[in-house]
Formats: sequence, structure tokens, C-alpha cells
Amino acid sequence: MEDNFSNWYTETITKAEMIEYYDVSGCYIIRPWGFFVWKQIQKFLGGRLELMGIEDCYFPMFVSKSCLEREKEHVEGFAPEVAWVTKAGETDLEMPVAIRPTSETVMYPYYSKWIRSHRDLPVRLNMWNNVIRWEFSHPTPFIRTREFLWQEGHCAWATEEGCSREVLQILDNYAAVYEELLAVPVVKGKKTEKEKFAGAYYTTTVETYVPAVGRGCQGATSHNLGQNFGKMFDINFQDPEHNERSLVPWQNSWGLSTRVIGVMIMVHGDNRGLVMPPRVSSVQVVIIPVGITKDTTEAEKQALVAACQRLEEELRVGGVRARCDLRDNYSPGWRFNHWEVKGVPVRVELGPKELQSQQLALSVRYNGEKRAMAWDGEVAHAMHEFLESIHHSMLEGARQLRLQRTRRVTEWADFVPALNTKNIILAPWCGAMDCEDNIKKVSADESKAAQEDVREDERAPSMGAKSLCIPFEQPESVEGRTCICKGCTAPAKHWVLWGRSY
Repeated sequence: MEDNFSNWYTETITKAEMIEYYDVSGCYIIRPWGFFVWKQIQKFLGGRLELMGIEDCYFPMFVSKSCLEREKEHVEGFAPEVAWVTKAGETDLEMPVAIRPTSETVMYPYYSKWIRSHRDLPVRLNMWNNVIRWEFSHPTPFIRTREFLWQEGHCAWATEEGCSREVLQILDNYAAVYEELLAVPVVKGKKTEKEKFAGAYYTTTVETYVPAVGRGCQGATSHNLGQNFGKMFDINFQDPEHNERSLVPWQNSWGLSTRVIGVMIMVHGDNRGLVMPPRVSSVQVVIIPVGITKDTTEAEKQALVAACQRLEEELRVGGVRARCDLRDNYSPGWRFNHWEVKGVPVRVELGPKELQSQQLALSVRYNGEKRAMAWDGEVAHAMHEFLESIHHSMLEGARQLRLQRTRRVTEWADFVPALNTKNIILAPWCGAMDCEDNIKKVSADESKAAQEDVREDERAPSMGAKSLCIPFEQPESVEGRTCICKGCTAPAKHWVLWGRSY
């Protein structure tokens, strides 16, 4: 990880059987070990959305050119990434169709059809689908891909209050996915005008931190779209107080993608490979028989195998995802390594000694700890509680590391040195987009000029610091502070989180 993070990441996701490379650049096969994580996220987040009253639906993946071009600012934001279908077989299409980069322009013409009265509101729909965003170089599996899976929600409300409240409820759900499922801490905040979603009124975000490379990574976003899209797509409803007048609804959209899996891998992985958070691991406990020698009789061997299978069944009945690895064509050491690379949270080594003492020998993946656990009628409950303690320890460890690597900086002279030592930075900012641009440019220029070789991949030397978010939880008042931008003396409006970013 320390020497070449990009190679480490590639080896980890392939050897752990998360990803298989595909013959179309930027597109990847998500194997069962990786897809299970996505299934758990769908189950967790889908349940929360259902409790909120949001319904699932499906819209086609193709977008007509006329629909895509109706919202100018939105289209300009995605234009370089739009993939177009121009032929059917050998025949040119009369009108090319785009493959959705996101679904606002797919869905909103039909919101215009469905919304007529205030009684038709709110409309609250969610869709689990795939999208295509084509134009980029250096794809990174899960993190930045041409095709990815996600959910996208699109809601319309009669009032700004209802719309804005839902934006923050969704953001809390996204934070819960990261912290309650993946043991990854996040910072909740608002994007700057420069970084907000194209066409949005404002964008909120959960931001994550990858300590091995000192970069932030946008985790998920929830947007208040205001009335902009409603005006563009002629979505309106009759004013309940003035029948002769029409009103435009307030809308929001929000999305979380398979990027979450990449963030999880980067945050928790180590030099032995993947480290799986227990709540999303397809296998939480792997059981491997040990202590079989050339002197072991066939009856003793079969008794040990039967004991492993009995333990597996007890754990499964108790709600623990357990699996025996009884492959006798591989040594126990080879099997240990196999499951370590895949990141299984707990390994049980079961041999004659453990059978006799009824004490299980456990090896904990995330910290390498060895410990014993009584094999009695409460073993499933005890294992479940232990897995929960692992989750909380992983989350707290990642949170403390992020806090240690968050530097509060008020002078430009300290900004780039902090950036180049793998930190994210809290610094005051005046709110001017020119300053935001200048911070990115100057930090990139000064980083290139520095002699320190602190960045691991080929893109990093040209990468300056961008605004990650304006945290909702400000560390203190910015009163009396000036903007961090070099040469700017304007009073600061916010503390902003800055950093290199995926």
C-alpha cells in the first residue's frame, strides 16, 4: 500500500474475487464476493426508504436527444460523459438516443404528466439501476467507472420545507450506510457552488477519507433541485388557494453508487489484502480444521470434519454467516491466506485440542488478534456479539485516524505542506469561486515544485486541493478570520474541508 497504492488496490480487488476485468475499458464484472456487499446496502437503504414512504420504480435507460437538451445547465454538466446510440444494426437511427448518465431528463417529462393538483404531491420515487458516464481516463474499479450501479431518488414537493427536510433525511441515511454497515466514518456537509450538481439549487454530501493516500472521496450526494427542473419540464400544479394560478413544485434528487464498495476497500484494507466489515461480509466466520498429521487416523479426521460442520450449522442457525473450508487439496496455511486476502472477519482454527477443551481458537482479521471463545450452547450469540464489537472497533479506528489526519490551517504557508503529508485540511474561505479555483491551481503548482515525493500514483503530482464540502459541524466561528487563498484578504464565511480527491 505504501509503495504503490494503485497496484495494491488492483491486486486486492482481483485476488479477493471482488472484481474481474472486462474487455470494454472502464467496465467491470462484479463477482459474488463484491455483489453481496451491494445486496446488503440495497436491503439496508431500501428498508429505510420504504419506511419514509418512498416507492421503487423503473424508467428506461434511453433518453431522447430533445429531452436531454431541455435543461441546458444540467446537460452541459454531463455532455462530455454522455454515450450515444446512433445505429441499429447497420441502419442509422433517425434520431440518436443517449444512455442515461442520470435520470432527471428521463423522468421529469412524466412528472409533468402526473402532477396536476396539490393532491398529487408529494411524488417520491426511487430507482435501482445502472448508468453510463463515458468520457474519462484512468478508470478505477468501483471508484470511477464508465458503467456503475446505483440508486437514484427523485421527489417533488409542494413546498420548499418538505423538499429540504427530505434532502437531509436522505443524507442521514447515506451516512448510516457508511457508518452502520461499512464502518466508514463520514463528514456531512454542503458542496460549494462550483462543486454542486449541475442545475441544482444546492447539493449536500457525505465525504470520506482514504488514509493510505491522504485523499477525500465523495461518498454520496443529496440535492435540492429547487424549481429549476420543474420550470424546464413544465411541471406545475394548481394553487389550492388560488385556483386560477399554477405553482411549480420543489424537487430533490439523490444517489448512492457502488463507489461505496471501493471506499470500504480503500479505508479498511491492509498489506494482506481486503478487510471486510462484519455486517456486509458474505462470510463472517470461516472454519478451518487444523492439526491433521500423517499420524491422524481416518476416523479422527472424519470426527474433526464433522465437528467443523456441526459448528458451522450452530453458527448459521444463530444468524452468523459461517462457512467451513474443508478442501484437503490445500494446506491449512494456504487456506488461512486465501480467506485473509478476502478479508473474512473471523477465522476459527478447529483441531483436536480445541475439540477436547471445547474452546475455539479465533484469529481476528482487522487487527490480527488471537483469542479463545467457549464452544457451548451460547456460541452463536457470543460470536454475533464479537462481530458487532469488531464493527465498532473498525469504525472508531477509522474515525480516529481521519481526525488525526485533519489539519486546521489558517495560513497559506502551512496549506501545501499539510496537503503533501496525506492530510485533509479545514481552512477558512471567503466564498469566492475565483479563490476556490486559485487554491486548486496554486496548491498543484507548489506541490509540483516541492521536492517531497509523497504521492503514490501517476496522477497525484498534478492534483491540487479541491473543496470537499462546507461541513455542517463547523469547528468554531470564522469571525475575524481571512480567506486561506494566497493573496486574498477578504473575511472568511465558512470553514471548508479541502483535500485531494478521487
